[in-house]
Amino acid sequence: MQESVIYQDILQKGQQQGQQQEAFRFLIRLLTRRFGEIDSSIIERIRGLSTEQLEVLGEEFVDFSEISDLVVLLEQQESS
Repeated sequence: MQESVIYQDILQKGQQQGQQQEAFRFLIRLLTRRFGEIDSSIIERIRGLSTEQLEVLGEEFVDFSEISDLVVLLEQQESS
């Protein structure tokens, strides 16, 4: 059963979802630590990002001086 294509597909999707959730939680902790409580609408926008987009956001985080920098980056990602 573990060799079946369906099993492997389900396993891979579960791993990808787990990676996305971990990246999301880590980024939210970083943002909260720096900026305090984050507006729920911003959190939901971040939740919708892919793992790759979350990683980019995490890299850009070090350059943020205020929460508006995050909002600008989210708008850029949503428009592309």
